[in-house]
Amino acid sequence: MEWEATLRYAHISARKARLVADLVRGLPVASALSTLQFTPKKAAVIIRKTLQSALDNASRSSGVNEDKLVVSRIMVDEGPTAKRWSPRAMGRATRIRKRTSHIFVAVEEL
Repeated sequence: MEWEATLRYAHISARKARLVADLVRGLPVASALSTLQFTPKKAAVIIRKTLQSALDNASRSSGVNEDKLVVSRIMVDEGPTAKRWSPRAMGRATRIRKRTSHIFVAVEEL
């Protein structure tokens, strides 16, 4: 059985979030949560909350023991990009891309 949690439109680029997602893919849930707690990245906080949500979904739906759960799938996809402009020298402008991402976490029982 597999339980999922999704966070959409997270205000972080997918490239930066994938670095943290690769750290916890395939780990037991307890180990993944402790790894994310001590990882000094913004994405670690976001992914930890999403993983905690998937863990809560598992415990609420069937009362599974969390010691037996493993992070089976974790995907970070690109979301929509907001485009802004910043003034530059000599009347020019530079595009600023505010990127978002969609984070998907699935846990399953061993």
